Amino acid sequence: MTQAPTPTAETVRRLVRSLLGESAENDVRPAAAGTGPATWWVGTRHVLRLARDREAALRQRRELRLRELVRAHVSVAVPTSVAHGEWAPGLTYTLDAKVPGGPGDEHDVSALGEADLAALLTGLREVPVRQAETIGVPRAAPRSLEALRESAERVGRHLAEADEFDPARPERLTRAATVQLGVQPGAAPVLVHHGLTGEHLLVGADGRVRGVLGWTDAALGDPAEDIAALARSVGSPAAVRAATLAGYGARPCLRGLWLARCDTLVHLADALAGRPSAGEPAPLPVLRTRLRRAWEPILLERVTALREDGTDDGAPA
Repeated sequence: MTQAPTPTAETVRRLVRSLLGESAENDVRPAAAGTGPATWWVGTRHVLRLARDREAALRQRRELRLRELVRAHVSVAVPTSVAHGEWAPGLTYTLDAKVPGGPGDEHDVSALGEADLAALLTGLREVPVRQAETIGVPRAAPRSLEALRESAERVGRHLAEADEFDPARPERLTRAATVQLGVQPGAAPVLVHHGLTGEHLLVGADGRVRGVLGWTDAALGDPAEDIAALARSVGSPAAVRAATLAGYGARPCLRGLWLARCDTLVHLADALAGRPSAGEPAPLPVLRTRLRRAWEPILLERVTALREDGTDDGAPA
């Protein structure tokens, strides 16, 4: 099998000049450390993303089509491709216009920002499933909350011994609750971003959500996954308020809350032990911040418990 070429600064400069002309900005720099990074800043107005293998190229082609589909349904900015093609045989690129705003990890979301997130969740739910499937967006089965609960309880004890987590909390996810918070049979899937982390949420200094990046991992599935990602990135209270504004009921809100809380325990424990994690790789300070935000107490009466008859299926009110 032929080894994929390694992109260098000169590779990027030549590509950018071919796209934007000889007067194009020569200030190119990798967006992350590492050998042959896949994402490069180009001046102050563009970002270049390079697929490093055939699978990444397939995902990038799908992402370009998905962004155009999503754009008609959401009010926040979605990246626009200025140019796209192949930078090496079979390996794609997209040169995107930079979206204003800073990472959500660096700015708190205001009340208006929560309304922006609610509109985003509403827009994702309104994307026609059949159209998304036509362009290749895969389906993702709901995760087992019970399996995640067992892992989180086990690693939570180790984190408590390491003084990374306070186990004496009033909140506790029981086995019975995992059954009640399961996805109802026959529940319709929705488009899920699957990566609404701080680096993908662009927030202005005023706390408004300006744009959403990183659509590569989008899938059709459980909307609680996006609620969980928001709980990790902007905090549980803001995530639940946004989901409630979007019309989601108690079950998906609480399911998302507990997905986030269990995930953050498992991801931090994996990082401390030096184990590869299924979550997004992140430095320890970021993982600690995500855990703290996911475990912030929620005060909304609507989601403190499911209705006694257990019939809240999470459909828009």
